[in-house]
Order: sequence, then C-alpha cells, then structure tokens
Amino acid sequence: MQSPGKSLKEALLCAQAEERLTVGVYESAKIMTEDPDSVSFCVLATDHEFDIALQIHFTLIQSFCFDNDISIVRVSDMQRLAEIVGDKAEQLEDAHCVLITNPAEGSWEDPALAKLHLFCEESRSLNDWVPEISLPGR
Repeated sequence: MQSPGKSLKEALLCAQAEERLTVGVYESAKIMTEDPDSVSFCVLATDHEFDIALQIHFTLIQSFCFDNDISIVRVSDMQRLAEIVGDKAEQLEDAHCVLITNPAEGSWEDPALAKLHLFCEESRSLNDWVPEISLPGR
C-alpha cells in the first residue's frame, strides 16, 4: 500500500476536482449538522498557533465523527494542507478542518479514499483513534 500521506493528497485533489471538499471549521460543522450522512472523511490540521478554542472545536468534531462512523485523521502541517486544498485566501487561513463528502450516487469510488478508510480502520484496531498522517511535499 502507498503511504497514507500520498493517498490523502490524492483523495483531497480528487474531491476538490469533483467539488466534494469543504474547508473551514465552521463550514464543516454546518455540513456535519445538516447532512452528516454526506460526510465521508475528515482531516484536522494544527499549526504553531494552536489555541484552546480550536482544541474545543476539534474535540467536538472528533466526537461527532466517532458517533457517525466518519473516518478522521490529523495532519501537523496546516500550511501544506492549505496549499493542497486552498484556492482562495480565506481558505488558506481556515484549513484547520477539511471534509470530503461522499461521491454522487452511482459514481466511481475514489481508490485513494478507500485506502484511507482502510488505514483508519487498521489504526482504530490498534487504539489509535485519530492517526496522524504526514503530507508529502510538492
């Protein structure tokens, strides 16, 4: 299996091309509240300016993901995540949470996303509930 970081990058780019990506803590929370069944995968990213309010949001998002069987990972390089998913200045500043929603009914399943779900499942079996992934460089 290829590295989880490479799979994550591929899944993010595929979801972005298909307009199935939500960037931002508040935008993600809104989708999770309105249509939790549409969410397939969650990425939480930290940076050096990690504050208590963000920690509270992360705790709530993690709990929601666990309750709704949504795979979740953490990345420690928010800047790199923002480079991959951001196409607007405001997205670059709020890339702390990124959601990948499910593809349209009957459409092709993303193999990179399937690999990430397997990686998360294996991590949970080892009691690593929010595994950390390193994103590959450019």
